[in-house]
Amino acid sequence: MTSETYAPLFGGIEGGGTKFVCAVGSGPDDIRAETRFPTTTPAETMERAVAFFKDQERVHGALVALGFGSFGPIDPRPGSPTFGHILLTPKAGWSHADVVGPLRSAFHVPIGFDLDVNAAALSEGRWGAGQNCDPLMYITIGTGIGAGLLVHGRLVHGLLHPEAGHLPLPHDRARDPFAGNCPFHGDCFEGLASGPAIEKRWGQKAETLPPEHPAWELEAEYIALALCSYIYTLSPQRIVLGGGVSQQPQVLQKVREKVPALLNRYIQSTAILERIEEYIVLPGLGNRAGVLGALALAEQAWRNQTLNG
Repeated sequence: MTSETYAPLFGGIEGGGTKFVCAVGSGPDDIRAETRFPTTTPAETMERAVAFFKDQERVHGALVALGFGSFGPIDPRPGSPTFGHILLTPKAGWSHADVVGPLRSAFHVPIGFDLDVNAAALSEGRWGAGQNCDPLMYITIGTGIGAGLLVHGRLVHGLLHPEAGHLPLPHDRARDPFAGNCPFHGDCFEGLASGPAIEKRWGQKAETLPPEHPAWELEAEYIALALCSYIYTLSPQRIVLGGGVSQQPQVLQKVREKVPALLNRYIQSTAILERIEEYIVLPGLGNRAGVLGALALAEQAWRNQTLNG
């Protein structure tokens, strides 16, 4: 009998504004099945997720828990009447959508629900580039900008969850007259530096811009300014940069150059002064950080129920 037989079977959903990724398994070395499909309406999208997990149960056996890392903002508070809901979001048709409800109706198992970047922080801390780093900060820069924070192995929550992507940034309008793309704040971090902001400012998608385009110098400046604020206030031991915009090699290099310059030796840490390439890093799990984080959320929910009876 193989070790796979003994591994509890978890289901994980990485719910993004563009696509959903669903998987069953127990970790990076045990993914039994995986699928992805476009994010359409809440009803249609959740129906496809439920159908996938039902199909996999017929093949692999019953799930013991589900984890869902969702785009936000969300309500992750289990005792709240809107737990499991998407809150007010620019994603058309998704504001106030109950996304955990359909899972509860279809599967009578514990469900872990959190922000997608929190899920990614959890997986990177456990299996990826953030191992043995406390606190650990995971930031995604793509269609939106968000951040997850892991402290003493636990994800940080408060009123809801951190919204580090909406940090106000210094905005030199003479250099960058772009008003910003955030429907709530205009020129916050997300409004200035997300993928849609790049496209709106320059008239073409970020991935089509050549490495020498002036967009990347400006992008790196905004990312570096935000990271400095996080370093001052949260003092993470490592920062993991995820998302499509961060994958541009010229961006990572420029950010690593700008952060120490902006900090101006105020933070006297060798991680900043001597090992910046080990301090600001790409995800160790690549583009699987989100869905693996969803499996980790499922495992947490299962263990919590087991411990609490």
